Amino acid sequence: MTEPRTIDTLLARYSESHRNPANELIHFVCVPVIVLSLLGMLWWVHPLVAVAGAAAALAYYWTLSRPFAAGMLVMGLVMLGILASLPPITVLPLSIAIFVLAWAGQFIGHLIEGKKPSFLDDLRFLLIGPLFVLGFLYRRFRVAY
Repeated sequence: MTEPRTIDTLLARYSESHRNPANELIHFVCVPVIVLSLLGMLWWVHPLVAVAGAAAALAYYWTLSRPFAAGMLVMGLVMLGILASLPPITVLPLSIAIFVLAWAGQFIGHLIEGKKPSFLDDLRFLLIGPLFVLGFLYRRFRVAY
């Protein structure tokens, strides 16, 4: 019998605390905007720092799944494009506001779920959350990952 791929194991473990439909919906909204806000905070330091942060995450995603890495590349480019289009003075305050509100949403989702966030057990799940959301889209459009 073949061992499950690391990505399949990580997604299965992540989904254990994301089964409630309301919590899933909250995550589908909040996870991408948290990624955007994190990139925004890095962008505020310097745009190349945001690009480097995105590249580092992509390198990890590449080790887990090339199709997921491709999807995250597209998502990252869109987010970096959004940040590039914003007036520079708005990037940091907007990113902080989005970050705080989205994390509040995440914790409300976990209160509804009745389970603690996965990253409290394993910090890798901070990077798996976006793949959980992307995985939903991939399954919906029958894209293998």
